[in-house]
Amino acid sequence: MLEELALAEDVVAACVDAPAWPLPEHDLIAALDAAHRLQHRLASVTLALIREVDGRGTARTRGASSTAVWLRERLRLTVPAARRLVDLATALDTGNPGIRQALADGAISLDQARVIADTVDTVNTSTDAETADRAVGLLVGWASQFDPGHLRKLGTRILDHVAPDIADAATQAALDAEARRAARDRHLTLSEQTDGRLRLTGTLDTETAGLLRAAIDPLNAPCGPDDQRSAGQRRHDALAEVCRLALRTGDLPGSGGDSAQIVVTTSYEGLSRQLSSGTLDTGLSLTPETVRRLACDATLLPAVLGGTGQALDVGRQRRLISGPLRRALVLRDRGCAFPGCDRPPRWCHAHHIHHWADGGPTSLANAVLLCGHHHRHLHHSDWTVQLGRDGHPEFVPPAWLDPEQLPRRNHYHRRT
Repeated sequence: MLEELALAEDVVAACVDAPAWPLPEHDLIAALDAAHRLQHRLASVTLALIREVDGRGTARTRGASSTAVWLRERLRLTVPAARRLVDLATALDTGNPGIRQALADGAISLDQARVIADTVDTVNTSTDAETADRAVGLLVGWASQFDPGHLRKLGTRILDHVAPDIADAATQAALDAEARRAARDRHLTLSEQTDGRLRLTGTLDTETAGLLRAAIDPLNAPCGPDDQRSAGQRRHDALAEVCRLALRTGDLPGSGGDSAQIVVTTSYEGLSRQLSSGTLDTGLSLTPETVRRLACDATLLPAVLGGTGQALDVGRQRRLISGPLRRALVLRDRGCAFPGCDRPPRWCHAHHIHHWADGGPTSLANAVLLCGHHHRHLHHSDWTVQLGRDGHPEFVPPAWLDPEQLPRRNHYHRRT
């Protein structure tokens, strides 16, 4: 397979270098259709490879918490996009082979294959394999005429065409299946932008959407005739106020031994002189004005930093890595320190590099932040962790993974 893919890559590379402008319009359109069809056929190969990687457990043996997370690191995908590929690869492998063949033939796109697989999954709950085969054939035929959105709408009434005698009963099954898919596909992604802001994207299930609207709608109204904020800005400010109200209750779960709180790093001199910007424990930056406003209504937690951003003094050490020591660890690691992991500090455990029970001290030089998965993985694998010369953690892979055992670092968290 590797040789064939290498040949295909060479052919595609030749097409990349070939100019399109000399083509007559008919040939130009034909070339576009051929390239689009080839993209679908390659997608079929990609899904087969992903299914094999997932089935072997390759991701976990290499330290990732799931195949989707490993694909994010390997192929530079978002986790939701990678998860959708894994789910579709599984559906095509275990479901109706007609869908996989249609994709391999270039007759349908990835998105259309996903719609057909979801529809057939619903049909299978209500009828037999023969009826499901007829549904696939009908949907594949429609795919040449309709985009994925329209195809999904047609799929909701597919049994009217292939099994009208059970169509009404199957409608309820379709609704139930849609609810299950909504629960499966729910997600919220926080993407850091270059200027320190966050972009929120995601899909909420029906219940959560109702909760969000119920929470922000009362805070979303204009403050008066002089309120110049747009509707989107009002929703943003309403969400911020909901978060403030939640933090004030004191009822949120603890995070690494500390109560839920916002941690801002700044210098005392800069704060007193009204010049210093600040950095949240998530790595995002704040203006000096925002830092001073937060300081007016906050418990100040001092942390003295060295010239390279190392925490030098964070208060009294404890047996457990909590309180001031944990805050110092958050300042240094910014999240799970294992290579390729993007879990934030609030999701992380504090791990003793040299185990406390074996005489290891509870100190910043003997601690590292790890998410739950990578904490367990480090305890049950041949990976080791150490601090580099600059005081930041680095991980040495096992020899079977990297014969040279070159130390690796996490590059997902912004460093100072």
